[in-house]
Formats: sequence, structure tokens, C-alpha cells
Amino acid sequence: MPTDEIRYQILKAIEENPSMSQRELAAYLGVSLGKANYCLKKLVNENLIQVGNSRSSPNKREYAYLLTPSGAKEKAMVAMRFLRGKMDEYKDLKKEIERLHREIEQSAILPGRQDT
Repeated sequence: MPTDEIRYQILKAIEENPSMSQRELAAYLGVSLGKANYCLKKLVNENLIQVGNSRSSPNKREYAYLLTPSGAKEKAMVAMRFLRGKMDEYKDLKKEIERLHREIEQSAILPGRQDT
């Protein structure tokens, strides 16, 4: 199952560039072609994207990927979940940075500390 991050990135990429090839999508995502294909199939099966022939290409083997109305809703929901997760990571990281600052400040005022 694609992660929220991958789902969001795929839905966003397809919305911005429906004629993007699977190879281009894989490079954009930083994943293998097989994983990109697997994720696209999952999203098609969930009716979040549709596959059709690319009208801009004379090569009928090239496909266009389009967000369905459900896909547009899912993109917004996944963006919210993804943002919440990133905000939680940010809060945890901020706490860790503050803890490290306090630790450094405390070690700087300890008697017997030797500067190098």
C-alpha cells in the first residue's frame, strides 16, 4: 500500500502533468519503475485516477492519467494527513533541539569544564 507521502506525490504529479510517463513518475518519486506501476494500479483500482490514451501524442501506447473527483478529494485528505504528520515530526524535532540546547548550556557552566 502506498504511503500517504507517495499517494500525495502521485496525485499531485498527475494533476499537474497528466501525460507524465510511468518512468518519469518513478524518477520524480525517487522509486523504481515497478513500484510506480504498482502504486498507479492501486490508485486506479481505488477509482482515484483514470487511465486513457494521451490525446497530445500520436503514439497510442502513451497514456494520460487523470484524477477522478474521488481522487481530488483523496488528494486533499492525504495532504491534510501528511501535513499533520510533518507537524508532529516538527514538534518532536523542536523539543529535541531545545533539549540539546539546554544540555549544551548546562555543560558550559559546569565547574571544571575544560575548553579545547
